[in-house]
Amino acid sequence: MLELLKKIVKTGRVTEPYDGGMVPPRFRGEVTKAAGLCQQCQSCCKACPTGAIRLTDGQLLIDNRACIFCGACVAACEHAVLDHSDEYRLAELTTRLSEKIKATLKRSLHIRHVDAGSCNACDWEMTALNNPVYDLQQYGIDFVASPRHADMLMVTGVVTRNLEQALTMTYEAVPAPKLVMAVGACAASGKVFGSSYAIRGAVGTIVPVDIYVPGCPPRPAALIYGLLLALDRLGGKDK
Repeated sequence: MLELLKKIVKTGRVTEPYDGGMVPPRFRGEVTKAAGLCQQCQSCCKACPTGAIRLTDGQLLIDNRACIFCGACVAACEHAVLDHSDEYRLAELTTRLSEKIKATLKRSLHIRHVDAGSCNACDWEMTALNNPVYDLQQYGIDFVASPRHADMLMVTGVVTRNLEQALTMTYEAVPAPKLVMAVGACAASGKVFGSSYAIRGAVGTIVPVDIYVPGCPPRPAALIYGLLLALDRLGGKDK
């Protein structure tokens, strides 16, 4: 026990604010566009594996929900119009929380994770939320084993045919008022694996989604940002 205490004292505090950590130099965040340089060649649109980029009325539109931040569009653009920034705070609320939900949740949120058919990349990033660096519990947020004890479903993966029923039954088991977060490009858009008999689509086609967190996979800091955005606890920092 004495050695353990010595190690704790020597290590010191490792927990950091969700937005206080260093973004890795090679990290690919939100795709940015240089104004006035696009030649409308659509090379980026053709290169995108998920169809996240399209040219509409002479304007390049980027769907962050479908983007997997692979860099193919940046590499294909011969006019250096596109580039990756280090912006990971891309969570998107579909509707603002009602006062009833805010009053119910207050400063606490219990989450039930549902894997609807993921590759487990998002799940691993989600697991990191419980380590000493991110320490999700410092925000009054924690994971629970039963949907009947949950306030929010955090869903990863494109919804597969075999897990559609499990997702709907889990959603129905969560007491009202309840929230749903779609984590990652698969859950948010359903476009990563294309269309097949085994895939039902994005989470939003099966159950109502309140907040989307893009990424492939999203960083733990991006997940915390999305959770705090959903709880309206960013104190004016939200985009």
